[in-house]
Amino acid sequence: MIVLDTDAISFLVRQKSDISRQLRNRLAELSCEHEIFTTVVTYEEQTRGWMSEFTKALDPQGIIDADNDLLEHLNAYKDLDIVPYTPAADAKFHALRKQKIRIGTRDLRIAAIALSHDATLLTRNLQDFDKVPGLRVEDWTKS
Repeated sequence: MIVLDTDAISFLVRQKSDISRQLRNRLAELSCEHEIFTTVVTYEEQTRGWMSEFTKALDPQGIIDADNDLLEHLNAYKDLDIVPYTPAADAKFHALRKQKIRIGTRDLRIAAIALSHDATLLTRNLQDFDKVPGLRVEDWTKS
């Protein structure tokens, strides 16, 4: 099982770059597309970001652009398998918290979800996720 963190999803959904193409190509090489997931935490994190765009939109074009961006976000998630935050993930999260791992709460929740499913987390944020004991992390955006 491969779990894409928020950064990886951002590259897949919004960016038309070499990094995005490289990540898409590596994911396409997997034997089964149902091995690829993201987390409900990633969905929540990105949705909050898109919703904040509405508060910044002051003119009709800004509102239209924010609506279109939110619709693109929604459509992208319709095609993704999303792993929920379960009691097992919550137990992992609290165990990691007791270890005083210094990464953000949402990243720690994503790590807990990946650990509870014995998954590999795809991220460019190795600096933080490498701090989580037992978590398999990989960055597929590098050559």
